[in-house]
Amino acid sequence: MPVPPSARWLTLVLAASGGWITRLAFPDPGISLLAPLGMALLYLALRRDSARWNALVGLVWGLACIGPMITWADDAVGPVPWLALTVLEASYVALFGAAWAWARRGHAVWRSGAWQLLAFVLLWVAAEELRSAWPFGGFPWGRLAFSQADSPLASYMWLGGTPLLSAVVAALGVLLARAALAASQVVLGRTLGALGAACGLVLASLLVPLDTVAQNGTLRVGAVQGNVPEPGQLDAFGERRQVLDNHVAGTRALLDQVDPGELDVVLWPENGTDIDPQVDEEAAGLIDGVAQEVAAPMLVGTVQYPESGGRYNTAVLWVPGEGPVATYSKQRPAPFAEYIPMRSLVRHFSDAVDLVTRDMLPGTEPGVIPLDSPRLGRTVVLGDVICFEVAYDAIVREAVTAGGEVLVVQTNNASFGWSDESTQQLAMSRLRAIEHGRATVQISTVGVSAVIEPNGVVVERTGLFTADQMVATLPLRDTLTPATRAGDRPAQVANVLAVWAVLAGMVGAARLRRDERPEGPA
Repeated sequence: MPVPPSARWLTLVLAASGGWITRLAFPDPGISLLAPLGMALLYLALRRDSARWNALVGLVWGLACIGPMITWADDAVGPVPWLALTVLEASYVALFGAAWAWARRGHAVWRSGAWQLLAFVLLWVAAEELRSAWPFGGFPWGRLAFSQADSPLASYMWLGGTPLLSAVVAALGVLLARAALAASQVVLGRTLGALGAACGLVLASLLVPLDTVAQNGTLRVGAVQGNVPEPGQLDAFGERRQVLDNHVAGTRALLDQVDPGELDVVLWPENGTDIDPQVDEEAAGLIDGVAQEVAAPMLVGTVQYPESGGRYNTAVLWVPGEGPVATYSKQRPAPFAEYIPMRSLVRHFSDAVDLVTRDMLPGTEPGVIPLDSPRLGRTVVLGDVICFEVAYDAIVREAVTAGGEVLVVQTNNASFGWSDESTQQLAMSRLRAIEHGRATVQISTVGVSAVIEPNGVVVERTGLFTADQMVATLPLRDTLTPATRAGDRPAQVANVLAVWAVLAGMVGAARLRRDERPEGPA
């Protein structure tokens, strides 16, 4: 029997509602437990046996979720890039919807709720992995896992990283949806079974051990949020040297909390100096002078301009009286923000590309900064990632497996105004702390900056567009969590099984006559 048009459009309303509810699970407001509910509505909206229609449903869900989540892109570069990125990211949810329709046509999946649960989750994780890698290196923002920083489910990061946590959230959504379907049919056993499985997933998260004990001593750090003169603009560094002066002043203000020599290192944010101190003598003098005042090395965010062209987003470890002793350059510059692919073509759609006059080049080495600590009598390894790199699993993991004993997330949020971008990034930093069992400092030019314990708890944070400083004692840890040890294998397994599920569904569909299927699966 054909489905009435009114019922079809109702599924789009259901999808849009699910996307918007899921968006609310991300900061701000960050109501984590809404994510499974949003996924439940997506599952219910995808009940029709049509790949094309389910692709449309997925697109609507993606637009309703991702568009409002990344309005900060509009704040930074305008409506056209924001809309283009929104549609691109939503298209992956559309692809997921079509893949789900194909995978579900297999006999086993069609007839079994358990197999549907597994197939749905695998396809969702695979779609997230795909959009996190392609095109132009991918854009992982908005993965389900990143909505769970304030949820007990966050401990799943310790076990399997973002693929596992996203899988758990998606699974809870399916279980809630199936419980609602069973309840509507007054099938008590299935209703209680689905709700019981959902409760089991939540309760299991409480059993995951999240250790915060220092294993190799502690590191005393100061973190400086200097602020910028022109908030909310792509180039928020209008007055030459003003940002550098702000961070010099903020470093000097640390002496209101500590005596010279008490800190092991001072952390500056990405672009903490708008002038490269490695080539500018005046900038070098200011940085070295304040480093000698606090009597501590400084991790300084700056920009390097090689003679061959381009630029590097670089962190420099500056030792007082010596200068630079170690560097890390950002490996994953942001496309269409820090460098412009297909510049001549993209210019036809937005002249904002011309704000990026010199493309940023990718670094090639992992984010590790060896810090000589006389107090500890050894070299401490800082795991460093810059800005959006915190969203990329492999980059953060590599910083830890290469020896990082703490994590530093240097970022510059000045371009995003008063939007939710900084708190969404903070949620990722908290989840990375749990994933790798490392104390983490997110330090921003303008906020939000924070000190995070290895279990993801924020012990101190700053506000937006203020000059502020933090002093903290961080536990140094060297054990690797199950998620760190597993690396990208969980994601690879999910990708392979997702492809298999789709292919098996296509083969299985040939064995079933279309009129033998009910309108919705079991």
